[in-house]
Amino acid sequence: MSNLLEIIKTLHTQGVAFRSLIEKMDTKIPHGEFFFSLFGALAQYEKVLPRERVMADLETAKKRGRNGGRSRVIEEENMGAIREAVKTGANKASICRNFGVNLSTLYDTLYREKPCSA
Repeated sequence: MSNLLEIIKTLHTQGVAFRSLIEKMDTKIPHGEFFFSLFGALAQYEKVLPRERVMADLETAKKRGRNGGRSRVIEEENMGAIREAVKTGANKASICRNFGVNLSTLYDTLYREKPCSA
């Protein structure tokens, strides 16, 4: 919406008015220009509001001792055995079959622990 507001302002400086047929809004008259600005401000507010709510919820969760994000797929007990298998040079596909995880999950987990170790 902010791009539309900028376009309309630029056109207005060049003497071009905006008319919305659906909302019956015409920026040629002060009443229409007011409503257009009002709708732009409301759109900007609606854009920022969800982010503000999410950040407040994350802060509340952190105060309760909870961290946001997805839970780990591979249990920590299994990670020790997986690390050992990787160190000994075991095939990653066989490691995935043994522990019941996807190959992409294994690579992601290994990369998160130590980048470029996968």
